[in-house]
Amino acid sequence: MFHTKTINMKQVLLAALLVLSSAAALMAQTGVGLPENPDPNKCYVRCVTPDVYETEEVRVLVRPAYKKLAVVPARYETREERVMVREGYTRYEIIPAEFSNETMEYESENPYNKLTVVPASFTNGSESIEVTPKIARWEYQAYEGCKSEDPLDCQVLCWREYDAVSTSVPTQALSADATTTTTKAGGKTGTYTRRAVSKPAEVREIKVDPVYETVTKRVLVEDERVEETMVEAEYKTVTREVLKQKGGLKTWEEIDCELLEYSVLPINYELGSANLTSQARSIIDEKLLALLRDKPSVKIEISSHTDSRGSASANQSLSERRAQSVVNYLQSKGINGSRLVAVGYGEERLKNRCADGVSCTEAEHAVNRRTEFRILNY
Repeated sequence: MFHTKTINMKQVLLAALLVLSSAAALMAQTGVGLPENPDPNKCYVRCVTPDVYETEEVRVLVRPAYKKLAVVPARYETREERVMVREGYTRYEIIPAEFSNETMEYESENPYNKLTVVPASFTNGSESIEVTPKIARWEYQAYEGCKSEDPLDCQVLCWREYDAVSTSVPTQALSADATTTTTKAGGKTGTYTRRAVSKPAEVREIKVDPVYETVTKRVLVEDERVEETMVEAEYKTVTREVLKQKGGLKTWEEIDCELLEYSVLPINYELGSANLTSQARSIIDEKLLALLRDKPSVKIEISSHTDSRGSASANQSLSERRAQSVVNYLQSKGINGSRLVAVGYGEERLKNRCADGVSCTEAEHAVNRRTEFRILNY
């Protein structure tokens, strides 16, 4: 009896030493001590405060302001003018006067300056805008193949680098502004005949009055002119993320123990669809959004699974899209994407015997169609 108690005591001491050595190793590795004054039957997850980003809008000039010219046509008025078509003369009774005809030319329509618009010309270009900066950070994850019951023995530290993301905005630059060229156009001439005395009458002089006629001509009142309007510049607004506060502070968060294991998120999708229903969004608000807002330092994994029906590749793609739809919804609610991990397992992790080729009921297949979540240790 005494011997048995001695062995049990040794086992207890050995277990205590292992726990203390594990805690010391964790403290040395992370630089963070164990939680102070822990409560019985409570679990604690070691979290790293995330980087805090803010979105800002960048206004990009895609086309500068420029002049737009329009030609206003010349304006004419029609006028009548009295012209002499035959001169007055002196007629003699004995020797009549002799006449000769003359053709007289006049301007029946004034010419104008015709304006031609040469439009503005542009050259195409582009401007690269960095919308997400390059980041590098340490990330912890649990090693699933670990055989130890203590999760602290199963942590893997990885250095991750994420490249910057840029977008290209097409732009136009003014190479030559609009101008005009001027050429002479229009203008008409007319003729009339005038009789002139070539030989006056002799002996008796009789005065003969000149003869007049009325002619019609178009008179230029206003020449062609250019009306100038300004076309406003065009801008495009690009949204980008800017690091406002660097994370990295390691803290302990008290977490319900069951949240460290996979918990089912009871949401349903339409057949073959990854779109969230209004009921599914309400469940996510209740189960996940409240948790993430209450624990701003924790990181969670959202995993989606399918049953074995259909091809493995189609099931894998569908599960990835369904998990990502939950992440996208949480991001739309203001949760930083660095705190969310979307994983699709397809038909890899069936919870029952319903693999390919096995006849199962609809209820048995439904067990495998699930979406789960869990708290991730850093």
